Amino acid sequence: MLDWRGLVIATQASTESIAEQILAAASKEGEEAEVFYVSSSSTPVHFEANQIKAVDSNESSGAALRLIKNGRVGFGSSSDLGNIDSLISSAIETSQFGAEAKFQFPGKTDLPEVPVFDPSVNDVSLEEMVALGQHVIDELRAHSDEVQVEGGVSHSTSTITLLNSRGGQVSYARTGFRIGFEATVIRGEDMLFTFDGQSSVSPITDPSEMIAAIIRQLAWAKDTATVETKTMPVILMPAAVPSILLSPLLAGLSGKSVLQGTSPLAEKMGEKIVDERFTMIDDSTLPWIPASSPSDDEGIASRRLPLIESGMVGTFLYDLQTAGLAGTQSTGSGERGLGSLPSPSAGVLVVGEGDTSLDNIIADMSEGLIVEALLGAGQSNVLGGDFNANILLGYKIENGKVVGRVKNTMISGNAYKALNNLIAIGNDGRWVRGGLFAPTIALADVSVSANG
Repeated sequence: MLDWRGLVIATQASTESIAEQILAAASKEGEEAEVFYVSSSSTPVHFEANQIKAVDSNESSGAALRLIKNGRVGFGSSSDLGNIDSLISSAIETSQFGAEAKFQFPGKTDLPEVPVFDPSVNDVSLEEMVALGQHVIDELRAHSDEVQVEGGVSHSTSTITLLNSRGGQVSYARTGFRIGFEATVIRGEDMLFTFDGQSSVSPITDPSEMIAAIIRQLAWAKDTATVETKTMPVILMPAAVPSILLSPLLAGLSGKSVLQGTSPLAEKMGEKIVDERFTMIDDSTLPWIPASSPSDDEGIASRRLPLIESGMVGTFLYDLQTAGLAGTQSTGSGERGLGSLPSPSAGVLVVGEGDTSLDNIIADMSEGLIVEALLGAGQSNVLGGDFNANILLGYKIENGKVVGRVKNTMISGNAYKALNNLIAIGNDGRWVRGGLFAPTIALADVSVSANG
């Protein structure tokens, strides 16, 4: 059997060697330099129309260079690592117009042990991945032969290396395994879309949670129901929580918006802004979570950040540059891709659970709406907390029971007001997209608009 652990170690060594070459050359051109290098490989298996469609294999690598020259930040990135001179030239050229550097790169520091690599991911054969996907399809088709199922099973491995001229060094490998499937029912002009997925650092062998979630969606959406245009209680399922409630909160907690004076939370550190039952932390040190890591993308050690505790503002998110401009310290929240400079962002979000089951929340409502998934969710005024979103999949509640799917319906309101008017937070938290743990959240008065 192929020794994947040995292969990853060898890949990391090769990656570090390339990064060291870039850093050595770039350090001669400015006061400070930093290299961010990522290499990755993935194997996705695609399914369509209830059967396997294609198997792919993808590999990529690239480097990003930050150079502080004459006190200004230059930036360059490239996937052509045989041409280091071009990468460095790009950073030198952009430094002439770059922002004034208000930070120094961090030196060598102790980082937490955060396990995000499972070598057994790479031992999963294509045959096993195909069988896993086909099992999901067979289970969904056994529930309803009307559904057309499509989706995918994939595994990936990546190595991340960061080096800077002050001796800062981060190098780690991560694995990922994901399954995600959509079951569609078409009846004339009516189209029903249901979806669920699971992500893990380790191989997923039991997709029963995902299958059960899709079957529940199909059951609740079997009949159609009408809804009036008015305010009513709305239950947000975990997948709907981030775009409606968390996006505006995170925009307000960004050190960048605080610095610019556009955050409504700028002067509210330690103050209560939402219901005391609501808590949200950022913790990239959680083990075996796909989005976790020992450091942020600037080499600052990961740690637990209480963003909102018992309804009160606990921490703002800063990367190195925004922290320097604000006269504070980075919170280890610098996030970036190879083609962009770092910016403040949350790593792994955990929204605290409540003590009420979803069944009990539903049973206590004489009338209400459940939002499973949104289409084109957005905010007309993100920083102000406003939201306005069309419902892709939602259900009507009447007399404590789900009576069917709603169509041509949208919700609107304000996240801060909604979170100050909570009915309950569910005890049914689950991981969404590998970097967010969220429970069901029930809101008392949300504007619902129906068209037809």
